[in-house]
Amino acid sequence: MAPVGSPLPTGNPAAPDCADEVYAVYHGTTRGGAVAFSGYDHRRFSAGSAWVSALLTGHTAAQITGYASRARAAALTAPQGTTERVGSHQVTAWVRYYPQQRNLIRVLQANGFAVWVVSASPEPDVRVWAAGAGVSPHRVIGIESLYDTRGRQTAHLRGCGDVPDGMDSVLTYLEGKRCFVNQDIFGVRGSASFSQAPRSRRAVLAAGDSTTDVTFVGDAIGLRLAINRQSSELMCTAYDDADGRWLINPMFIQPLDRRPTPYPCSTTGRTESDGSAGPVLRDDGSVVPDQNDTVF
Repeated sequence: MAPVGSPLPTGNPAAPDCADEVYAVYHGTTRGGAVAFSGYDHRRFSAGSAWVSALLTGHTAAQITGYASRARAAALTAPQGTTERVGSHQVTAWVRYYPQQRNLIRVLQANGFAVWVVSASPEPDVRVWAAGAGVSPHRVIGIESLYDTRGRQTAHLRGCGDVPDGMDSVLTYLEGKRCFVNQDIFGVRGSASFSQAPRSRRAVLAAGDSTTDVTFVGDAIGLRLAINRQSSELMCTAYDDADGRWLINPMFIQPLDRRPTPYPCSTTGRTESDGSAGPVLRDDGSVVPDQNDTVF
């Protein structure tokens, strides 16, 4: 336990309980195995992501940016393969930018495209990392917390579409990510922000590597790039390639081995609104058949 306003005691390796609890709750359960979050739409909201953002409550945007900048510097200079102890867990402690990613951004910008970064991480953090890839902070969308009159972050979130600020039921995740893209980039307002926008208000190229990206990437009218991290819903949709506009690329650093069994697209590949697993569907409602992993 820690007094209100004091840092959580997560840094003591001799007493890892606090850090282990934070780690467990982020992944959806308490250390004792109880469900940490319930009662939310899993197609619009990631409770663990919102909770991590809420841990920064009481800090100013400048302080949060400072934390992110120091963490970025440490991760970029750490040797590849470095790990760090969090409670009783060993976690990855190194990061690299893909040179291919930076090159793609430069080429797009040089040819007149407006490049945006949209992420289910706290927006101050994303701005720090996006700058290193050549993307302006003004073209970053992440989890946007509300701030009080003293300029300190609260535990509440900015809304989207017809979800008002402070309702804390939508963030940049799946259909929520589509909502913020439609609203903040293309000016779509109200409940329509959660639906696929007209072609004139959609991206030409979109790319992603996880389930959180599949809806907004699928909205792109030109090309859609999936980086293969074996995220079932994204890879089912990409491999199905219903309209011939999907591209698949292995991870550029430490690509994964081929998945030994097909993706369970026809049965459990999709995350449903209630958190259960269901079949991946095409835009016309038909079921995507199971897909073999062929690009790795």
